Amino acid sequence: MASTEPEHRRDDDDDNAPAEDEDTGAQVAPIVKLEEVAVTTGEEDEDPILDLKAKLYRFDKEGNQWKERGGGNVRLLKHKVTGKVRLVMRQSKTLKICANHLVHRSLTVQEHSGNEKSCVWHASDFADGELKDELFCIRFPSVENCKTFMTTMQEVAESQGEREENKDASDTAGLLEKLTVDENKSEEKELEKVMNTEKLAVSEDKSKKKELEKVTNTDEKDEQDVEEKPSLRYIR
Repeated sequence: MASTEPEHRRDDDDDNAPAEDEDTGAQVAPIVKLEEVAVTTGEEDEDPILDLKAKLYRFDKEGNQWKERGGGNVRLLKHKVTGKVRLVMRQSKTLKICANHLVHRSLTVQEHSGNEKSCVWHASDFADGELKDELFCIRFPSVENCKTFMTTMQEVAESQGEREENKDASDTAGLLEKLTVDENKSEEKELEKVMNTEKLAVSEDKSKKKELEKVTNTDEKDEQDVEEKPSLRYIR
């Protein structure tokens, strides 16, 4: 008759074995300790004034066709110090930059013909690490978003124009003020030069007078000596 003890032992072992998902309470220290690294995006000194989801295209002149650059959020960022505004767009998954350029007063956005959800514009783009003149086309999920983008871009371009004009006026005023200061300094130097010349002339006059007095005194002394000599001879 075969014994069934081993089978019972196996059953007991199975009952005592921990379940696969059971927490044993053991703590395993990591082999390599990783330190937290601060990641900068280059946008820390900028405030977002527009953030919309869209898909961006660029016109390929060689192939004479539109090519997709990626889909993601297009944003307008205003610098906290300089006040300059730039357009930045990254691909939603890879975060690769699709567009990166400043919004100048000469920039104009136009509605794409035949599509109310799209618009086009020219810009000197720096997305690839060097400035390139690009023709962009952007498509939004709705007409409202497209109109919002066009209106905001136009307002920013106009504000940048006013800021540049104010800066030019300020620079001009500063230049005029500098010229005035320089002219005043030049006049002061010229006046100082004239005064120094006059002082030199007076000093020369005094020196001549002293020299003349010295010569006169010498002549008088000689005359006295001449007058005294005959009287000495007469005494002898």
